[in-house]
Amino acid sequence: MPVMNYIQALNSALHNEMERDPRVVVFGEDVGRAGGVFRVTDGLQSRFGEERCFDTPLCEQGIVGAAIGMALNGLKPVAEIQFMDYILPAYDQIANELATIRYRSGGQFSAPVVVRTPACGGIHGGHYHSQSTESIFTHVPGIHVVMPSDPYDAKGLLIQAIRSEDPVLFLEPKKLYRSARAEVPEEPYTIPFGQAKVLREGTDCTVVAWGVMVHVCKEAVEQAARKGIECELIDPRTLAPLDEEAILESVRKTGRLVIVHEARRNTGFGAEIAALVAEKAILHLEAPIRRVTGFDVHCPFTLDPYFLPDAPRVLLAIEETVGF
Repeated sequence: MPVMNYIQALNSALHNEMERDPRVVVFGEDVGRAGGVFRVTDGLQSRFGEERCFDTPLCEQGIVGAAIGMALNGLKPVAEIQFMDYILPAYDQIANELATIRYRSGGQFSAPVVVRTPACGGIHGGHYHSQSTESIFTHVPGIHVVMPSDPYDAKGLLIQAIRSEDPVLFLEPKKLYRSARAEVPEEPYTIPFGQAKVLREGTDCTVVAWGVMVHVCKEAVEQAARKGIECELIDPRTLAPLDEEAILESVRKTGRLVIVHEARRNTGFGAEIAALVAEKAILHLEAPIRRVTGFDVHCPFTLDPYFLPDAPRVLLAIEETVGF
């Protein structure tokens, strides 16, 4: 089985699905001849032609609006927004049009659109290229929100997204593009939405993280283990739908919860997970729920390490939670 980085896994998924299904089309800013700003779509245009992989004007609402029209007419569009920071002009199309089509048509129509976008920070991109705004989309019913943390999951979840009959926002942490590597099958496979992955079992504290923070937490829980604290590390993989039972089952076992995400703290998705546990497992808690997050400021240019959670911050939260 070949070892792929995150980009190669996504590229493999797109090749697999464009080969399998002639309805799949890929488009966005610079995704054609250039192969995308991060080269995720490299080679697609030369293999499948300009009608199935093409560049668009620099207009995010136009990209998503066109994708909706294509989906309603039988295609399976995969639209790329070059950076998640620039997805906000398309928010109206995503939240008010794309996500509501099945509901407002009484189930007569669906819009199987995948919106891919590089997300999160860690590459010294400043406030225009470092945002993690997943929570404004998890608030919208009718759309799946996916953020894989490793290449194997990235390929399986992207293929699942393309085959879905519902809209999917597929978030790709760009710090992982070339740093994360794993064994990934060349043939297509799928990973169902709404199934969390337990990366490490433990009895003392539950740690929930997604995206780049999964790797930060791996380091932190290993350091905790050397101090005699056994943490259970959970990667939800999809935020909508969320595997609530996996989190609740773990908290009922450990009695403690630390949530880690790089998005800003205020109304981040971690607050939703904390509310879930407070509502459904509060009698099992032996300590207050802790959140380790980005700070409530704009991500400073070149100062990502001071803004984003790191292993020492996570380890401190674990120790304080266990020692409560």
